[in-house]
Amino acid sequence: MAVIVRPLVREDRAAWGALWHAYLAFYETARPDEIYDTYFERLLGDDPRDFHCLIAEIGGTPVGLTHYLFHRHGWREEDVCYLQDLYADPSVRGTGVGRALIEAVYAAADAHGAPSVYWLTQDFNETARQLYDRIGRVTPFIKYERAS
Repeated sequence: MAVIVRPLVREDRAAWGALWHAYLAFYETARPDEIYDTYFERLLGDDPRDFHCLIAEIGGTPVGLTHYLFHRHGWREEDVCYLQDLYADPSVRGTGVGRALIEAVYAAADAHGAPSVYWLTQDFNETARQLYDRIGRVTPFIKYERAS
């Protein structure tokens, strides 16, 4: 069956929540219910500073998601696009869902005039990295964050 990628709609709340929960569990984290509610409303809002969401469907069933954001960059005049979350249900991995979601973000970035799209993943995410190595390029940057 074909993969259809489309924007998030209010009726996706339960499916989106299940997919995002599974994504967070993969990265060994969880968020309180209030965060799910707040994030979902922001994804549906019209604030250009907020994230956008695309849903991948197969046979009318949501099977994947991506969240992405446009932001300014100090070294460029145009915005860049940060692809924060990408998730495909394990039952559909290898069917083109991840590629379709990334390519849809690429298309959204092109439409927004943001030629640069970037994302992070953990080094142990070998399955996803096989796709990322085909559709993107790895950079030499190492991520640091504020110590707790």
